[in-house]
Amino acid sequence: MIVFLNGQFVPEEQALVSVFDRGFLYGDGLFETLRVYNGKPFRWAQHVERLRRGAEFLGIRTPYLPSELLEHAEELIKRNRLAEALLRVSLSRGIGIRGYAPKGANSPTLVLMLHPAPALDAAAPFRWRVISSSFRVPEGEKLALFKTCNKLPQILARAEAQAHGSDEALLLNTSGQMAEGASSNIFWIEDATVCTTPIESGILAGVTREIVLELCASLAIRTEQKPATLETLRSGSGLFLTLSSLEVVEVVTLNEIPMARSPIVQRLYGAYRETVRRETA
Repeated sequence: MIVFLNGQFVPEEQALVSVFDRGFLYGDGLFETLRVYNGKPFRWAQHVERLRRGAEFLGIRTPYLPSELLEHAEELIKRNRLAEALLRVSLSRGIGIRGYAPKGANSPTLVLMLHPAPALDAAAPFRWRVISSSFRVPEGEKLALFKTCNKLPQILARAEAQAHGSDEALLLNTSGQMAEGASSNIFWIEDATVCTTPIESGILAGVTREIVLELCASLAIRTEQKPATLETLRSGSGLFLTLSSLEVVEVVTLNEIPMARSPIVQRLYGAYRETVRRETA
């Protein structure tokens, strides 16, 4: 696999980052992961805009304009001949003076890399078994708005899910309200209304989450963003998750309890697939 590292296309075994890089030492950086369909990065502008805002918030200089970064991403896709892939963009503050203070770290590290994407089958969409995690995310946390390289609560929550034989873990926030999945956003259905947790609950507002809200508006499906408890999800008429790699994933069990199934989930899955087809054909 070829990797783009700081302006150079290099084989993955030569794509080396210093052990003194602050991304490695402190998680001082950001990343974005998006899906590539038919050789085209899907919703590139939204992902890169969040990266830009995150870099501005953290005070990390972005070494390329969005248009330049897109050119490099497209070239990387061509060189790897990987038309269906997951594209990860990683940006760290780079090497600086030892210690937490970022002074002197003026040469950021930027990496683009590709991974084979999970196959999607409209006739057999992913359906997940999920659990509620014992780990929490802070309510109202400003850093949650960006994909920082500090994801230990989500990592440990996913480890809990794996140990349980489940596919995903749902995290509550410090107020005891549902927040997000370890790598996903949460949606549930109440009386034909598609509901999701609000940004203030401490979530990363995913790009796929935004697309689903767009689709609901186009399909005249009511939406609401509001706090929820575990019982709220259990009592709904449907539960699903959204993430860039797998799009819309229906939840079939929550803490081993079977969940109600709603035709709205399949309708949104079909609409999402059609959006991808239209925008990347």
